[in-house]
Amino acid sequence: MANTPRWRLDGDWFDVCSCDIPCPCEFARAPTDGECDGVLAWHVRTGHFGDVALDGFTVVALGYFQGNIWEGAKATMGIFIDERADALQREALQAIFGGQAGGWPGEFARNIAEVRGVEFAPIEFALEDDLSGWRVAVGDRIEGRAEALTGPTTRAGQRVQTINPPGSEVGPDAVATWGVSKVDRADAMGFKWTRSGHSSKHIPFRWSGPD
Repeated sequence: MANTPRWRLDGDWFDVCSCDIPCPCEFARAPTDGECDGVLAWHVRTGHFGDVALDGFTVVALGYFQGNIWEGAKATMGIFIDERADALQREALQAIFGGQAGGWPGEFARNIAEVRGVEFAPIEFALEDDLSGWRVAVGDRIEGRAEALTGPTTRAGQRVQTINPPGSEVGPDAVATWGVSKVDRADAMGFKWTRSGHSSKHIPFRWSGPD
């Protein structure tokens, strides 16, 4: 993208997907059943694109792929951007998340073969401060909600985490907190599913560009 301004985003990402717990994709392996689909959400805590402020906006994607996405498999996606963004903010978010503005999103965009569309829509995002749960919704068409993974040897308040996972969707030096989906449903852009009880993970991100 010519004349791309300096930009930075700090925020939170999570997904709910069709894989068993833990999602093999996070470990740079093929999905549980050879294919994966799910809801992905990026919430910007603080951010800017040049002089354009991006604090508080959320981007949601529906995605599907077959095979190992870290070994050449390509994803099909549909993108939803917070409708509260004005014209300049929409342009900035599309440039960053579309990969044109460089940084980690530019790297990850190489894994995407098809984008079925980009829509501006009402988006709700919630994240518990103690990482006990997270949720996103796009109107009545998409909802992803998860609770932190626990088990018989997990002490109260502890989180099940993976440090530096080799297949992090938000880039290197990640800390993934594992969850279990309570709601995972979509009916938009040709994607459709309803399920629960599968893998989810939260990872904070910090990106900047251009490279």
